[in-house]
Amino acid sequence: MPRLNFGAFLAPHHPIGEHPMLQFRRDLDLVEQLDKLGYDEFWCGEHHSTGWEMIASPEMFLAAAGERTKRIKLATGVVSLPYHHPFNVAQRIVQLDYMTGGRVIFGSGPGALASDAHTLAIDPMLLRDRQDEAIGIIRRLFRGERLTVKSDWFTLQDAALQLLPLQEDMPFAAASQISPSGMTLAGKHGIGVISVGSLSEEGLNALPTQWGFAEAAAAKHGQVVDRKNWRVLMSWHIAETRERARAEARDGLLKHHNEYITETLQRPGARHFKNADEAVEKTAFAPGAVATIGTPDDLVARIKSLLEISGGFGTVVGFVHDWANPENTRRSWDMVARYVVPEINGYLTRLRESREFVVHHREYFNRARQAVMAKITENEAAAAALAVTKSPLLAAAAGSVPDLEQRPDGDANGRGR
Repeated sequence: MPRLNFGAFLAPHHPIGEHPMLQFRRDLDLVEQLDKLGYDEFWCGEHHSTGWEMIASPEMFLAAAGERTKRIKLATGVVSLPYHHPFNVAQRIVQLDYMTGGRVIFGSGPGALASDAHTLAIDPMLLRDRQDEAIGIIRRLFRGERLTVKSDWFTLQDAALQLLPLQEDMPFAAASQISPSGMTLAGKHGIGVISVGSLSEEGLNALPTQWGFAEAAAAKHGQVVDRKNWRVLMSWHIAETRERARAEARDGLLKHHNEYITETLQRPGARHFKNADEAVEKTAFAPGAVATIGTPDDLVARIKSLLEISGGFGTVVGFVHDWANPENTRRSWDMVARYVVPEINGYLTRLRESREFVVHHREYFNRARQAVMAKITENEAAAAALAVTKSPLLAAAAGSVPDLEQRPDGDANGRGR
């Protein structure tokens, strides 16, 4: 099975109340931690309303993150293309690519919040067509073309980029929710996709058919799409035990659902949870629940199930939230890197095989012991020393094994030292 990449998606979703400056700094601390832990990608979004999602420019945030990281890919998740002139977006992304040493993934979307489109007086019916048009223009600019274009919402006159991207082929990705539009757009342009709708039961159920939309659109437009460029979003909070994970996530999850999802976004079908226990139960343990609140083993099982349901994808992206406090949130990401990533990608398989080989082929190692013992017994002084050693196994590791016959206050016969 191809190895799975792991990433993080910061919308962000921060409850109102904490100093915004400190929230920005804490988010940058998280990117730095993820880079050190070996995560492959970090995504952050663009929003202009709701209070909870306060990153207005993902490019500015990622430029700062680029200075604090070394290897992690930095992705716009996403730039809402209908809100910007395509030429300006292209220039900012190219500059970001140079400033981060060629680590940019350009993710785009039509704009997720109706309140953002309202602020800019853009008819929601126009958003997806404008995203489509802008992607086509930006891809041509990245190829070095000089364009004169007059659209109903932007104009280009002999426009060409002074700098082309540092990467020879910068990765593109379109956001996809439950409708086929995002996947169809990805197929039309032959680019990657990030499925953000998988955070809901409806979106999860749609995954088996989603990729078919991308393949159909790619075939229609003479493009090729690859599942390795498909990213699927998941929610989790991980701890040593399920009980601890539930205790850490319960209060923040209740606040997130009731105050943001239900009251602020007023998402269709959303209802208040009565208490924190109900929030955890319905979010992670009830039939149809899509989040994982539990142990690394629970998340391993959920990821394997999702891979099977979807038919396979290239990157699993964890949703960054404030269900738990900052310390426990960082521990959760740490545990995923330490235990889930190696289990999913088979990094531990050969270690376990090596151990099993040693356990079940003792005849080889007993023969080696016999060879050592034969040489010792040939030497009178060595044989005399062997008579008073603790272990005839002669293994270096045996030196750290306690003498279980030793009394706390003396030797094996009770004599003090």
